[in-house]
Amino acid sequence: MLRVVFGPDDLARVRVAAGPDRMWEIANSVQTLQRRDGARAFGDWRGAVRARLSRESRRLASLLPPRGYSPDFLTPTVTSATSPAAAAAVEATGEDSGKGFDAAVDAVLSTPRTRLAAELRRLAAERETPGWMGALARGDAEALRALGAAIRAYQAEAVAPYWPRVRAHVEADRVDRLRALLDGGVDGLLAGLGPQMRWRPPVLEVAYPVRQTLRLEGRGLVLQPSFFCWPAPVSLADAGLPPVLVYPVRHDAARPSGADDARTARDAALSALLGPVRAAVLVAACTGCGTGETARRLGVSNPAVSQHVAVLRGAGLLITVRDAGRTLHVATPQGRALVRSAGVGTLQ
Repeated sequence: MLRVVFGPDDLARVRVAAGPDRMWEIANSVQTLQRRDGARAFGDWRGAVRARLSRESRRLASLLPPRGYSPDFLTPTVTSATSPAAAAAVEATGEDSGKGFDAAVDAVLSTPRTRLAAELRRLAAERETPGWMGALARGDAEALRALGAAIRAYQAEAVAPYWPRVRAHVEADRVDRLRALLDGGVDGLLAGLGPQMRWRPPVLEVAYPVRQTLRLEGRGLVLQPSFFCWPAPVSLADAGLPPVLVYPVRHDAARPSGADDARTARDAALSALLGPVRAAVLVAACTGCGTGETARRLGVSNPAVSQHVAVLRGAGLLITVRDAGRTLHVATPQGRALVRSAGVGTLQ
């Protein structure tokens, strides 16, 4: 169990990250790719990625095993990984630019040599590691270049093609957290984080494979929702680093059966996207909506809303997540962009 201990000033310094973090998604997905559980959420993705993953990308598996310790330097925080301007852009938009990702990779490769050596020694003490990792621990320039190339290759092959889905799920989670915050304040936010986390003031208890205590001591806590985090929340091993708690988002209750880049089904669904009621459902989903509440608001039946939701979901314009019997439909970035660019009148 991980015990996150809050001090008097920490509740005011809790925040939910503005969007998905590419380095955490890369690290979590490397680990999830090596597992066999979670087939409903990740089975299609695993099958597609394993078939095309290059030898270069596969090097990351030795650094990020599916269980046990993984080095912290592979997941730098936004503030340490980017310039202030890039960090501000991520906070404002929830999406990092190419420069932001480049800066994050640079931060990984610029890890102080003493820290690099210490973290890789700890990894080697827990499991057998390949010979090239010794050169990396010494800060060898060629080994660092190879690590950077592996991160970039893996990002392109395993994460980038699925980034719209990643963003949509993380943003759906943020909508849910905002509702909890508005209804119950920070206590409500922490209490609503899910069955793997229990808020017992002043301690947040987190399901965790090892016993660990993280004392915030006025630094606050960043809650980082993650698409590829599985099956339990994760945090940094070094309690002296900026506190972050990465937790799994709920996955689409009716996820597409094909790959994200399959255009045929999506084009067919988009061609059916007509009519004022469906447009109104999409507008409601921009702030998150349930089937029943939307039906009451629009004066239509629940089955009618469900039918419109199915078409919008097939078109990639919203996703549906479920938790404890509650269903929430949330517009994807593409759905919100359509509402912003066309306006409700145009959609009708």
